[in-house]
Amino acid sequence: MNEIEKCMAGEWYDCHDPIFLEFKRRTRELLHAYHACSYEEKQKKYEILQQLFGDVGTNVSVGQPFLCDCGRNIHIGDNVSVNMNCTFVDCNTITIGSDTLIASNVQLYTSAHPVELADRLTPDWNPESGVYRWRTYAKPIHIGSGCWLGGGVIVLPGVTIGNGTVIGAGSVVTRDIPANVVAVGSPCRVLRSINK
Repeated sequence: MNEIEKCMAGEWYDCHDPIFLEFKRRTRELLHAYHACSYEEKQKKYEILQQLFGDVGTNVSVGQPFLCDCGRNIHIGDNVSVNMNCTFVDCNTITIGSDTLIASNVQLYTSAHPVELADRLTPDWNPESGVYRWRTYAKPIHIGSGCWLGGGVIVLPGVTIGNGTVIGAGSVVTRDIPANVVAVGSPCRVLRSINK
């Protein structure tokens, strides 16, 4: 497998491979253009999002500033609002269903590293060179339709949040959350069900 295939399969991959560096270069250019737009330039911003994201539905708003890694791995449905100062580390796929609200300062992380130091360091790591090469893997995040993620929510790699679910502000979502519930806390846990 090449490095993209390893990444999308959730295996260790080289995040410094030239293809990822090119993705990031293009993304930075598009984000620079996006951040140069005024609040009123909605059509221009939407056109940039169409270039930046893998898929973007209609009536989508992404507040400024906004940061992402590749852009191409972000797939957003219709009627989605992403408020200001959000970070999407989309080394793997981030899918956001329609009719979803993402509050300010939400962070979605598909990328991670092994816990043990010996596992994090790659075999070619050379402390004398000053270049650190870390083992990295990435797992997709799926946020269903009709969800609301409160301010400052953090979603970790591999998490699925079911349709209609509300995640309370400041929560850290470390595992899957079912549909139609309110979930809060760090780690995030289901508090109660929501009537459909």
